[in-house]
Amino acid sequence: MSLHDQDDPALRCAQEERLRAVWAAPKGIFLKWTDCNNDAVGAWYVLTGFVFMLFAGVLGLLMRTQLAVPENDLIGPATFNQLFTLHGSMMMFLFAVPMFEAVSIILLPQLLGARDLPFPRLSAFGYWSFLLGGVFVGGSILFNAAPDGGWFMYPPLTTRTDLSGIGADIWMLGLSFIEVSSIAAAVELIVGVLKCRPPGMRLNLMPLYAWYILVVAVMILFAFPPLIAGDVLFEMERLLNWPFFDATRGGDPLLWQHLFWIFGHPEVYIVFLPSIALFAMLVPTFARRHLLGYPWIVLAAVGTAFLSFGLWVHHMFTTGLPKISLGFFSAASEAVAIPTAVQIFVFIATLWAGRVNWSTPLLYATGSLGVFVIGGLTGVMVAVVPFDWQAHDTYFVVAHLHYVLIGGTLLPLFAGLYYYWPLITGKKLSDRLGRLAFWILFAGVNLCFFPMHLSGLMGMPRRVFTYPEELGLGDLNMASTAGAFLFAAGVAVICLDMCLSPRRPLANRNPWNAGTLEWLAHPQDEHWGIRSIPLIESRYPIWDQPDFMRKVDEGRYFLPDAEEGRRETIVTSVIDARPLAVIRLGTPAWVPMLTAFVLGSVFILTTYHLYGLALIGSVLTLACVVWWLWTGTAEIPEKPSKPIGHGLELPLYISGRSAPGWWAMFITMMADATAFSGLVFGYYFFWTRHETFPPMALADGPGWFWPMVALLAGGVSWLLTLAARSANSRGATGAMALLLTGAMLAALGSGVAGLAGPWLSGLNPEAHSYPAIVWTLTLWTVAHAGLAVIMQAYVLARGLAGRMTARHDADIRNVTLFMHFFVLSVVVTYATIGLFPEVS
Repeated sequence: MSLHDQDDPALRCAQEERLRAVWAAPKGIFLKWTDCNNDAVGAWYVLTGFVFMLFAGVLGLLMRTQLAVPENDLIGPATFNQLFTLHGSMMMFLFAVPMFEAVSIILLPQLLGARDLPFPRLSAFGYWSFLLGGVFVGGSILFNAAPDGGWFMYPPLTTRTDLSGIGADIWMLGLSFIEVSSIAAAVELIVGVLKCRPPGMRLNLMPLYAWYILVVAVMILFAFPPLIAGDVLFEMERLLNWPFFDATRGGDPLLWQHLFWIFGHPEVYIVFLPSIALFAMLVPTFARRHLLGYPWIVLAAVGTAFLSFGLWVHHMFTTGLPKISLGFFSAASEAVAIPTAVQIFVFIATLWAGRVNWSTPLLYATGSLGVFVIGGLTGVMVAVVPFDWQAHDTYFVVAHLHYVLIGGTLLPLFAGLYYYWPLITGKKLSDRLGRLAFWILFAGVNLCFFPMHLSGLMGMPRRVFTYPEELGLGDLNMASTAGAFLFAAGVAVICLDMCLSPRRPLANRNPWNAGTLEWLAHPQDEHWGIRSIPLIESRYPIWDQPDFMRKVDEGRYFLPDAEEGRRETIVTSVIDARPLAVIRLGTPAWVPMLTAFVLGSVFILTTYHLYGLALIGSVLTLACVVWWLWTGTAEIPEKPSKPIGHGLELPLYISGRSAPGWWAMFITMMADATAFSGLVFGYYFFWTRHETFPPMALADGPGWFWPMVALLAGGVSWLLTLAARSANSRGATGAMALLLTGAMLAALGSGVAGLAGPWLSGLNPEAHSYPAIVWTLTLWTVAHAGLAVIMQAYVLARGLAGRMTARHDADIRNVTLFMHFFVLSVVVTYATIGLFPEVS
């Protein structure tokens, strides 16, 4: 297709009609729930996250009402414990992280000039998992069954079933399910940023929002899986009495703290950096100039992410760790302020150098920076070990945490709300109500949380439901309670503003005169996002490229049509965004929702010890996943390639390292490997905590023979899978089938041999932490051997059914990638439990 062809108005009209027909939202509310595109899924995500935020806020108001006066008896201690546990858990797990993912699912495709992210059905699966898990956890308080051990759930009080009820299981299994949702969204976002950028958008031309989301999504891959590993150990102790945290049987409660805070401290930056990303979009717009220091702010974001993983002991200064460890982690906690300050000063410098329009979104942004800086300064204080020893369990830390989270997450989200509302709805929010709400919120947050610094220094302990009048803290607590209700009034004004929005007239296109791609959208938005996928030559193409919006609107760039009636977008190279292929995207379907529901049933049924039904749910989950993959992925197209405009013709099928599916498998397996490393960390943690490990009575352990047999069989399965991939590339279907059959038998043999070691040696996992962790590592690896068998059988079936050929080989390439990680886990597990350590 040439530029001359695209000048034909009749041709352009026909192209638009085909795009409209392909991307139009399905009719009927149930079908809309099954829709799979960024607008539908992102909108449901945002709405649900906002509802969870309001619910958690009501719980917080109930706590502040109880603490308003000394010796109050409005709420009893048991209910109070449930309130503060659920308040923290919902704000962190059900609002902060899902909300950034929701906003990203809406914004990223438009920022990247893509028709959609590469796996829209995966986004839909993530949403339904999030909704089901959130309702399960949040609704527990309505039945007096909410968790009551704090959002950190420290053992042994929470692992002992005689000290904690079913709420601990609801918290652990429900939030584990939500973590699956978060990792699914991270996979979608990483692949979207790396592979779905428009032609010409090299890494150094990406919008800073995309950089931040890439950094944060990678952080999720390394932060959430250790918590999943801890969840596995936690639930095995509660459900099976395996003593990972029971000191009387060789366990150690500190193991949970390490695994939790390896997640917990990066979590703070996971929810903070996306807010900074919103600043990076709106500050240049209202400063009316390019953002200064682009390379420095990218490096600062990466540096913040890197340092955040070296801070988890920041939360464990009072646990009796060696002083050299305290010194190292204290220094790291101080150092993280440097890249954070770089980002803040870049924004200040850009505003200083520009011609600032003090709009309502910018008012929220600058106000949130002020609140966040106060939280950052108190963070530097608690990073000093002697001070932390004094303030650790007081309301000083509560004040610090809320200044950081409200200034670094909530207020920036309100800034983004006022900035992007015209993009989402086509209508602006009220400047008058927005500014009124800001000043109410700003006064409320300071009135609520600043007095907590003083009450904490005066001895007000955290997590208490009342306090004696003799402490003299009644006035400070009354002020905090008044501030909490004032803050709630500000949120209510924002809600009112949103409810009045539909009555207002449509806003102009790009009402803020921004320079980035998301503002190509019309107020009366079309479902395909943008008319044609542009060629990018600068970081602010609307400002810098002549007639850019007109050319996009007239379909003068790439993929201006939906000739075959399919949802499509362009895949580009990771570094320099060279066009590689056109991929077909998922269409509305029930399978993501069904998969989420049956997987959720596994977690919920396990909570109530209905193991038989949970096993049935697991089988149904496997069936749904296979159905999803069989009908919705690696489709062989009706033709090898298609023209996309400007004389370019791209293939319709791509596999290997250039394909989004390969990257999705690689990223998923990185998360899997990180969770596995958490379990291995547990093994060596016990080894460092015991003078003799394994204990003399268990010195023989599983022995070396069966672990080495399992290792050898796993290696054979890996090699045979590699050989099967090679045979398939030569078109030798028969040889491929034989090799895959052998690989399946070898993987099965690896699983059986792996179980034989601890089983035949009589290791009792209830007796001591050593047999418990040996069994856990073995079961993890055996489960992956079972997955290997299922994947190899799936690939074999695809090949025999003609759905995989020598040219169309994405299935076997992706399974081979899984086998690389499988053999690594086999080597680490069986070398660890079979060969190391030996009792001296």
